Amino acid sequence: MDTNGQPKTIEEAVQPLSRRTFLKGAGMAMAGMAGLVAALKPLMQLESGQITLADLLKTHYSELTPEKYVAVVKELEDRTEKDYGKRPRISDTKPIEGVEFAYALNLSKCIGCRKCAHACLAENNQSRESDDDINMSYIRVLELNKGSINVEASDHYYEPESVPQEDKYYMPVQCHQCRESPCTKACPVQATWQEPDGVVVVDYNWCIGCRYCMAACPYDARRFNFSKPKLTADQMNPNQGYLSNRVRPVGVVEKCTFCLHRTREGKYPACLEVCPVGARVFGDITDPDSEINYILKNKRVYVLKEDVGTVPRFYYFFD
Repeated sequence: MDTNGQPKTIEEAVQPLSRRTFLKGAGMAMAGMAGLVAALKPLMQLESGQITLADLLKTHYSELTPEKYVAVVKELEDRTEKDYGKRPRISDTKPIEGVEFAYALNLSKCIGCRKCAHACLAENNQSRESDDDINMSYIRVLELNKGSINVEASDHYYEPESVPQEDKYYMPVQCHQCRESPCTKACPVQATWQEPDGVVVVDYNWCIGCRYCMAACPYDARRFNFSKPKLTADQMNPNQGYLSNRVRPVGVVEKCTFCLHRTREGKYPACLEVCPVGARVFGDITDPDSEINYILKNKRVYVLKEDVGTVPRFYYFFD
């Protein structure tokens, strides 16, 4: 090589690739192709009739004028009513100034009943074949052997009728609303970001469905709509938030938002309200008198996968 890093001879220029170099190049090519396919997806959907030109020309949430927002919400409400037989009321509750939400879960109390996961389904209009289908739930409840902290060896397909088992403990996992969120950094179109109150949200009208955020999340906290959401009129919750539980279109990634359509109005998340053993604690971490602050100051607290550096706002503790 010369001083500029260029090959001096033909022999240097045509040296065979090593296995590592080939795999590296192939990986970069595949990643580039995946990005190209994701970018072209809206155009292919337009051509096939899956979306309209109005869908293609949507505006990012951050750039919606009040007039444009009203028009977009009406379109969403009209479409939802047509598709599901019930008209929603879509709101856009803003973050409360000076508030930072955090969640804590008492592993000494959780019995693995999965009532939180079912409440999440109902509140957030998640796709399901029936009320017993929790495949799309934002909450996975893991069953672990007592004394083990290896979540990779956990079981979240256990039978809920048999809980709690004496030799097991249970760990619900959902979005941790990370301060250093890898999902927001991975999004190529800025369809997901962190709000001032700490909640990581998604603009479902802007998401291109590339699923880079899913790959980046160490907590498996995001879900992808592979097909049109399956909901009956009876299952659909009409009280919806633009950045939270409105019915999502097919082909986008969705996630837990700490039920921001509720919590920004002074209510608890749906999962907390149904917990039969009081294992869940939620509140404003900036309020020194809040219950969540008491937990952080007085209990044995830890965060899941601390070594990955996401700095979550979701904590686990023991009595």
